[in-house]
Amino acid sequence: MSDTNSGDDKTLNVTPKKTLTLKRPGIEQSTVRQNFSHGRTKSVVVETKRKFVKPGEQAAPAAQSVFTPKPAAPAPQPQPQPQQAAPVVQEPRRPPPQPDRGGMVLNELSRGEMEARRRALEGSQAREVEDRQRATEEAKRRADEEERRKREREDSARRQAEEEARIKAEAEARRRAEEEARRRAPQTAEQVAAEEEEEAKPRSRGATPSTALPPRRLATPELARPAKPTKAEEDRRRGKLTLNTALSSEDGADRARSLSAMRRRQEKFKRAMHNEPREKVVREVTVPETITIQELAQRMSERAVDVVKYFMKQGQILKPGDVIDADTAELVASEFGHTVKRVAESDIEEGLFNIADHAEDLVTRPPVVTIMGHVDHGKTSLLDAIRHANVVSGEAGGITQHIGAYQVERNGQKITFIDTPGHAAFTAMRARGAQATDIAILVVAADDSVMPQTIESISHAKAAGVPIIVAINKVDKPSADPQKVRTQLLQHEVFVESMGGEVLDVEVSAKTGAGLDKLLEAILLQAEILDLKSNPDRTAEGVVIEARLDKGRGPVATVLVQTGTLMPGEILVAGNEWGRVRALVNDRGEHVKEAPPAMPVEILGLQGTPQAGDRFAVVNNEARAREITEYRQRLARDKAVAKHATQRGSLEQMMSQLQASGLKEFPLIIKGDVQGSIEAIVAALDKLGTDEVRARIVHAGAGAITESDITLAETSGAAIIGFNVRANPQARAAAEAAGIEIRYYNIIYNLVDDVKDAMSGLLSPERRETFLGNAEILEVFHITKVGKVAGCRVTEGRVERGAGVRLIRDNVVIHEGTLKTLKRFKDEVPEVPVGQECGMAFQNYENILAGDIIECFRVEMVTRKL
Repeated sequence: MSDTNSGDDKTLNVTPKKTLTLKRPGIEQSTVRQNFSHGRTKSVVVETKRKFVKPGEQAAPAAQSVFTPKPAAPAPQPQPQPQQAAPVVQEPRRPPPQPDRGGMVLNELSRGEMEARRRALEGSQAREVEDRQRATEEAKRRADEEERRKREREDSARRQAEEEARIKAEAEARRRAEEEARRRAPQTAEQVAAEEEEEAKPRSRGATPSTALPPRRLATPELARPAKPTKAEEDRRRGKLTLNTALSSEDGADRARSLSAMRRRQEKFKRAMHNEPREKVVREVTVPETITIQELAQRMSERAVDVVKYFMKQGQILKPGDVIDADTAELVASEFGHTVKRVAESDIEEGLFNIADHAEDLVTRPPVVTIMGHVDHGKTSLLDAIRHANVVSGEAGGITQHIGAYQVERNGQKITFIDTPGHAAFTAMRARGAQATDIAILVVAADDSVMPQTIESISHAKAAGVPIIVAINKVDKPSADPQKVRTQLLQHEVFVESMGGEVLDVEVSAKTGAGLDKLLEAILLQAEILDLKSNPDRTAEGVVIEARLDKGRGPVATVLVQTGTLMPGEILVAGNEWGRVRALVNDRGEHVKEAPPAMPVEILGLQGTPQAGDRFAVVNNEARAREITEYRQRLARDKAVAKHATQRGSLEQMMSQLQASGLKEFPLIIKGDVQGSIEAIVAALDKLGTDEVRARIVHAGAGAITESDITLAETSGAAIIGFNVRANPQARAAAEAAGIEIRYYNIIYNLVDDVKDAMSGLLSPERRETFLGNAEILEVFHITKVGKVAGCRVTEGRVERGAGVRLIRDNVVIHEGTLKTLKRFKDEVPEVPVGQECGMAFQNYENILAGDIIECFRVEMVTRKL
């Protein structure tokens, strides 16, 4: 489509086509050619307005538009308004007037709208009050800031005045010293004449500077001084080096020495004049267990070169970066005249735990109760009945494999319960629960009586020195015999009250709820006797009950606060880990703002998972927390290296031990959900080891199975065991590619049994020998191409072909081997029973005589198990 190629009358030309239009005066027309894409052009008519004003006549306002719109109908107004000049800008359209309602205001707002308006008005008034308060506080802050700045300016002016006075005094002293030096120096004839002329001047008391003659300049150029110092000389005298002076100086000649440098130079000059040695400053040098020579020199304020020279005099060639022990450092510091203060790295933990409290600060705290006993005796069910919860349903296999902490309230008094596992593998957990408790509840099933873990729990409670309350559970069963339980407890020195002792015993039933009130009353009575108190207004201390690695929240530690109050935002150290408390979660999953004494909470924000049983304490700052954790981690690494070095020794020792003992190892990588379970698994697997085979734990940690675990297993040839955890997709793909088996467990019984079976496969099979029978040689025959053949009679049992045989002569075994042939008459037979005769020949042995006894036996290889 082109404008130039069209054949109609719409073509734009320079001379436009005449049309019926009105000629508008004062408007000029012209054409402008516009260029478009693809080479197209177009002529456009442009109109230009012109305005003609006569001399002495005011110019009329310019027309805003060529066409005037049709005036609209005027809106009805209730009252006539005075006419005003129309502004240039068009006024906005006014809303139509509302009809007159006869002077009545109808309340058409609903109650909700009126309430919303009232709330908005109250909020506006509250915001106004807050704004006024904020403005008042801002004005007060500004006034304080202005006052502080004013004091700073006054102090700065005072210090500047003092500095200028001191500089002037130093300049005057320097000038006097120069004059004195110049006076003592050999004088020239001109200087003598100048001094005589100066002395000849009248020195009357009332002489003014205007009457005195000006002093003559010295003729010597090096002694000449200008009458007025320049700015550079003033800056040099002042001794200040500012950014402007440093940048403005072209060749650096205007840069001056600092006041300290000038003072040191003067002191050095005075010592050189009087031959005075520098004053020795005796310092108290803190010497740790190990220190470098450079650090020791810095603490003594000595040069490291001097310390190295001292060692060279003693016949030792050392460098400043070499490390020396505390005894050597103390000897060096004493030789240099300093006093020594010996410190150890463990001193950084001083004041962290066991801070003494004043008696007036102690208040009563809830008791901490630990429930202990044998597996499947109803410990967790009893606690569920007390808490009205259901924890048992969450445990795999119906047994408790984690240590839990809960808090209940009874008649306005709180009681903290710690539930421990009853399986034999969780000995460490039971011991930890007994150490962190005030009262131990020994749960014994009335139908099962005292069992091995019951005895172990009694030992833990006695070792911790805590009182015991016996809860005889399952009394609702028909086979229950509470009296039998009391009698068997006497054998383990647990004397209940009904048997004349001091230990409280309560018959309860977790299923029916019978006796629970008596049990809680017994706990509160025992707590009242113990008079448990702690100080809640100090830094918190406690013990880590359990720790795990949560996928969404990171390291989570269940802790029991024993003294003080733990709050979010505080920095705490727990074992080898530290962190800032991000949140506190109680046993019901609620976030709390503080944890008073004897309250169990979960802590979020640690850098890693601490070990179960570690003590924790709150520190002041992150620097001390890092220092303590670094020291503990270094100590743990040193212990591990020392243990590994003592077990491994040199390569020759290790090889000789393997050849001598034949010990086989079963490498394992264990990942669990919590630290307590890992600890129990490792302890159970260690007990499986024998003199021939044992489990070697390559790595054990809390958390999911990751790619790093797969890499470690591939390197060490270990099997991976996951306890209540799973491998992430990347780890599963890496395990499939490397051909590494990952086994998952949720019950510790199955895990221990499978590992036991796998370790049994490493045992060499047992050689078991079975006696078959005896045969007596009656005659020895020589057969060509065969050799000697013994003619025998079976006297006991039977003789089998292919079995093992021994040749016994005079009750002494002279040969052991196998039969080459066993014949009865001329036929080869598989066996010969007792009482029959046969012919036998030995494989590669012919030293047989009549009267010898041949013993026949079978050897079987039996698979061994742990």
